[in-house]
Amino acid sequence: MADAAASAGNRTLLQIEGLNLFYGDAQALANISMQVLDKGIVAVVGANGAGKTSLIRAIAGIERPRAGSIRFKGSEIVGLPSHAICELGIGQVAEGRQIFPTMSVAENLEMGGLLKRARPRAAQAMEDVFTLFPRLRERTHQAAGTLSGGEQQMLAIGRCLMGNPELIMFDEPSLGLAPAVVQEVFRVIKALNARGITIVLVEQNVAASLRLATRAYVLETGEVALEGSGAELLADDRVRKAYLGL
Repeated sequence: MADAAASAGNRTLLQIEGLNLFYGDAQALANISMQVLDKGIVAVVGANGAGKTSLIRAIAGIERPRAGSIRFKGSEIVGLPSHAICELGIGQVAEGRQIFPTMSVAENLEMGGLLKRARPRAAQAMEDVFTLFPRLRERTHQAAGTLSGGEQQMLAIGRCLMGNPELIMFDEPSLGLAPAVVQEVFRVIKALNARGITIVLVEQNVAASLRLATRAYVLETGEVALEGSGAELLADDRVRKAYLGL
């Protein structure tokens, strides 16, 4: 059984090769190649404008690359609509949370459970979300827009979990949150990974991201500038000087 688990952990879940993305004539991604192993945590770090969100949007099917390949579990997903990519098991917690502010907490979660892959276990999934985030249970009927920033981030994560994802892409999950809440968000990401969910973490909090990551990539002006294990990049002088102020 242990050998099988190790084998699963070494399986490539998401493979990106030669990805090029343009907005008009402006190139946002240039020949991006990266690998996400099953049940791993891959951090994608870099300054504002480096191409991190563009990468997430390309994987999610929101933006169509001009060239390159994105394969999920061995199948090409470039060209698929976003809803089809969600049905395959790729979830996203978007930058800025993007909850439905006038809808209740429960209604937001129900929206996340509308995928065909999620419907058979929607009730159990909601109970799992409330177990993970007890404060959401207390605010079931409260309008989502009246929640604190940290609670809205919990709701965004919970809504994603309702879709029964195998891989979750987090886009700047700590943005605008108090330090104590940031620590809680990273604790939750680690706990979700321990449950077997593969994580792609796009985050400006470079130190925290690299401490979590099994693999990491540094983007600069749309290109992969550095790659390695999280520990390797955390110890790299170029990363320490450019992003950690050391």
